[in-house]
Amino acid sequence: MKILKEIAEMLNEGTELYHVLSQVLKKLLDITGLQTGWIFFIDEKGSHQLVAHEALPPALSYEQNLRMCKGSCWCVNRYHHQKLTKATNIIECQRIEEAIEAKMGDHNGLTHHATVPLRAGEERYGLLNVGAPFKTFFKDDELALLEAVAFQIGTAIKRMKLVEHEQKTALNDERNRLARDLHDSVNQLLFSLSLTARAGREMTKTEEMKNTFTYIQELAQDALGEMRSLIWQLRPQGLEDGLLSAFQKYGQLLGLTVHINMKGVPHFSNQVEEALWRIGQEALANCKKHAGTTIVYIDLEKTKKETTFIIKDLGIGFQYQKGIQTPSLGLQSMQFRAEAIKGEFSLESNLGNGTIIQIKIPH
Repeated sequence: MKILKEIAEMLNEGTELYHVLSQVLKKLLDITGLQTGWIFFIDEKGSHQLVAHEALPPALSYEQNLRMCKGSCWCVNRYHHQKLTKATNIIECQRIEEAIEAKMGDHNGLTHHATVPLRAGEERYGLLNVGAPFKTFFKDDELALLEAVAFQIGTAIKRMKLVEHEQKTALNDERNRLARDLHDSVNQLLFSLSLTARAGREMTKTEEMKNTFTYIQELAQDALGEMRSLIWQLRPQGLEDGLLSAFQKYGQLLGLTVHINMKGVPHFSNQVEEALWRIGQEALANCKKHAGTTIVYIDLEKTKKETTFIIKDLGIGFQYQKGIQTPSLGLQSMQFRAEAIKGEFSLESNLGNGTIIQIKIPH
């Protein structure tokens, strides 16, 4: 059982999920003498995601593994309908057959594969598929080994997801603590400074000193506004009342009027809601600083197929050409957050015609 020991060590040492899966898959193929393998994550709706692969033949790897990422097949369908519960011989591979019929490249002798569910207890994550050129059958001991490895992988996935959840919880707790500290200390100091400057201006008799105290008071008020905005970004009070309500309150804090149009039932996972919130915050802050307008339009539509989130202003805009890198760190951050939830980020802006930011998230 040397192979199980080596793979267990790799899984126990790993912390970055996708990287670990790729390394374990490669190790499994090297030790067993198999050549090709891939791992699918499959969600509750039956949608699959290719998260690791090794030595896919041209028939499957053309156009950045498009055939593996799109469509469905026997093993994914059986898994989704809970009819695939153990390591199984797949007599014919639907994806390879379709690729051969479409003449989309050489299949390198790969016509069959074994498929094994990835699970830990009652939790299921996806499939491990392995094959080799001209290998059309897997023996019982081979399937038993693959099942043992798949169980190890499933247990490691569960562990890493728990760690990730704990890290996110710890991050939110730290954000809340920092927001409280800023509110209780720096925020109060700035408020006191503003009051002191106002009192100093009223008490002094010279015009020069009055102007100095006025300037100090204005700086303190500006800093106070920035601090309140920062506290909102760390701990968005009002998000418990819904995402759109939070946008309106944050807009008021910035001195913006936010017009909202909503279609569908805006219910999201915590990850998606937080990502949209952070994207919206950045967009509203950009409008306040750069757009030259105080009016912003937010459209949110959720259908069975996708969620569309649009933030638009009719301000001064800027020169931007599609296809080039987003021009600022703030916009790059929005794009990164959108892509982190499998969304598509797009930006439109021209001088004098405002700016439109659109996020599309498939379901």
